[in-house]
Amino acid sequence: MHYVVSILLFYLFWMLFRYDRLFVQDPVGHRYNYLILMGYALLLLFFLRTYNAHLLGYSRIRTLVVAEFLSQFTSIAFIYLSVTLGWNKLRSPLPFVYMLIFQSAWDVLWAYFGNKIYFSLHPTRKTILIYRNELDKKRFGSISGKPCERLYHITDELCYPGNSFSEIRDRLDGYEAIFVAGVHSRCRNGIAKYCKENNVPGFFLPHVGDVIMQEATHIQSFDSPVLYVTRKHIRPEYRVAKRCMDIILSLLGILILSPIMILTALAVHFYDGGPAIYSQDRLTRDGKVFRIHKFRSMRVDAEKDGVARLSSGEHDDRITPIGRIARRFRLDELPQLFDILRGDMSFVGPRPERPEIAEEYARVMPDFHLRLQVKAGLTGYAQVYGKYNTDPYEKLEFDLLYISHMSLLGDIQMLFATLMTLFSPDSTEGVEDGKINAMTYENNEGDQRDLYAR
Repeated sequence: MHYVVSILLFYLFWMLFRYDRLFVQDPVGHRYNYLILMGYALLLLFFLRTYNAHLLGYSRIRTLVVAEFLSQFTSIAFIYLSVTLGWNKLRSPLPFVYMLIFQSAWDVLWAYFGNKIYFSLHPTRKTILIYRNELDKKRFGSISGKPCERLYHITDELCYPGNSFSEIRDRLDGYEAIFVAGVHSRCRNGIAKYCKENNVPGFFLPHVGDVIMQEATHIQSFDSPVLYVTRKHIRPEYRVAKRCMDIILSLLGILILSPIMILTALAVHFYDGGPAIYSQDRLTRDGKVFRIHKFRSMRVDAEKDGVARLSSGEHDDRITPIGRIARRFRLDELPQLFDILRGDMSFVGPRPERPEIAEEYARVMPDFHLRLQVKAGLTGYAQVYGKYNTDPYEKLEFDLLYISHMSLLGDIQMLFATLMTLFSPDSTEGVEDGKINAMTYENNEGDQRDLYAR
């Protein structure tokens, strides 16, 4: 319903944009109008899916409204630029501005009442959380305070370090949903089958092995089903297309954003007299070291003790006032457009880690190097769906998910999805005070090794 009304609103304001009135007798022109309407419908559908704008029941009203607005704004921007170039004439975009105002009011109403209707149609499910140890329980986190808490209310918890599903089978009766974190694979497989057989929703935290198997290919040369897994080999046509996209978009970005970059550089330099740009060694594909460039957001002597450490966010006194603004709106990342143009990075891929921090992660998590199968990127799954201080194990899983599903269309979606992070302050949340990296469980290294080795 929201999608249909949005398309009708666009058509009304498109008529105002083209004819300055709603109803016009123009049989030939209406074919063009219908073509534009179809284009807008396809663009809107693409962006609604990119921003998860129709995820009722699982997203806050504010998140839904922002996602819907971004979907409509970007779709209209594409249409406006296309017709302006096609007509070779600049027309006032004011009708589309009015449309966005009306559309935003409709978005708020739909998100508010849509969530209410969704919750009324989907009563709260009695849910059990099954976990192996306290670290796994902590990793799963809590849904308290989130919209989905109204859908899945955890009434019971079961700590089960064993591997036999039969021992806990009877404990599952009566529950309408199951959350699973870290249990042994044999038991977990039993729970998954139980969910299938009894039509019970199951939510499983994946292991790295689960994510790797998503990339497996069915080989039909054997009498038995065989899944083939190897290191990621990127198709030549995708590699060429991805590199061309990187070159074109980085050049456009440098051209369009150069005034903002100049102003940011001047602000950083004149605040304390230090250099505007700083560079660091980072890791990219196959462990190759390159120099990444950013606008400096910290004091010049931020690491005078020689220890490589992540930022602790807004409480980090090393960050300058200018740096806080630059980080909030991702302005500090803009010099990486030149790194992308040189070929050291790509727009989409695993974020490059510092060698010292990557070594710390690999010490307790040897699989961390698997994210180096592809070139490092400016943005990726971990940046869009996680945040700055996401645990490295989860960051690895995000990056492997991206590597398993790499495609040009997916890269384009990820670029647009990154815009949503500008409206989420949590995405730049730093590590806890006193910590040098994002390891969540560094105070219990034995259990941590067990967790990361799965």
